[in-house]
Amino acid sequence: MRAVEFQEYGGPEVLRVVEADVPEPRAGQVTIDIAYTGVNFADLKARSEGYRVRSLPFRPGLEVSGRVRAVGAGVEALRAGQDVVALVDSGAYAEVVLAEAATVFPLPEGLDLRTAATLPTVLPTAHALLHEVGRLRAGENVLVHGAAGGVGTAAGQLARAAGAGAVYGVVSSPDKADHALKHGYDEVFLAGTFAEDVHRATGGRGVDLVLDPVGGDTLRRGLDALAVFGRLVSYGNASGTEPWQVGQPELYPYGRSVAGFSILGLAQTAPEALRSLTERAFRKATDGTVSLPVTAEFPLAEAAEAHRLMGGRTSTGKLLLRARGQHALPPGPVRHIDAGGTDR
Repeated sequence: MRAVEFQEYGGPEVLRVVEADVPEPRAGQVTIDIAYTGVNFADLKARSEGYRVRSLPFRPGLEVSGRVRAVGAGVEALRAGQDVVALVDSGAYAEVVLAEAATVFPLPEGLDLRTAATLPTVLPTAHALLHEVGRLRAGENVLVHGAAGGVGTAAGQLARAAGAGAVYGVVSSPDKADHALKHGYDEVFLAGTFAEDVHRATGGRGVDLVLDPVGGDTLRRGLDALAVFGRLVSYGNASGTEPWQVGQPELYPYGRSVAGFSILGLAQTAPEALRSLTERAFRKATDGTVSLPVTAEFPLAEAAEAHRLMGGRTSTGKLLLRARGQHALPPGPVRHIDAGGTDR
């Protein structure tokens, strides 16, 4: 089979197409013939910084849709030939992936494989940030960083559906604002001035909940944007800066709190909780509450171009890699982008 991996850290050019052996499932595992693989910022951090890389060479990729190829001993809820979506620890940039059965889910009813590939990391993460961890209540105001990205696109729609009083987004450039405004956001701010904009928009009150994947100084400024008794949920350090520490002086005076979330961490420590969360979140896609647009799709061999697009911070929504196979053909209109960066 073909796979994409890197043998050293660096830019998108370190991604290489290789021939690899097809994996065989062990007890509690399945193998999946991949239709589509989701591209996530964590993949870029793995390639450039070694994020979650245990050893080289390394094959990135965290989420897939496809068809079960084989099942290992003890797997009873899945069968060969079944269409599924899955969250994996790594290795999804390939034509076949090995997955733990606990993080493999039947294809949600009414969804095709292409649409379903957008869900496994993004939608459960957004749901957990707002509800399980952020504990959003109707009427509360929310501020979401990365509002035009995958998690941000889902979070805006989920917050709106939950009855948030106002849903504010933060984007890195003005051209991303239109995307966010179409997906649940009332007002969108630029990253450099978001704290001041929040105080202006709320009459100095601040927001009840902040969702932050950036970390560093952005986390500190987000804490300052919270209302009395406000909560901040940290779920990444995209800035790459030294993590900022928060303690009693920042939290006590206004009763503020900080929490954290990692879907990959939850998969390792509490797979049953992850499964329950994912099933709740997927229902928001099947009932039409959330729509995650695929804004660009690349052949697996052009994974480096997908990384260039996402790394340029101009992308919105979800990016997918398309694996070879008859069930991998897109059912509807989609942008096909070649190595030169142009539509075809």
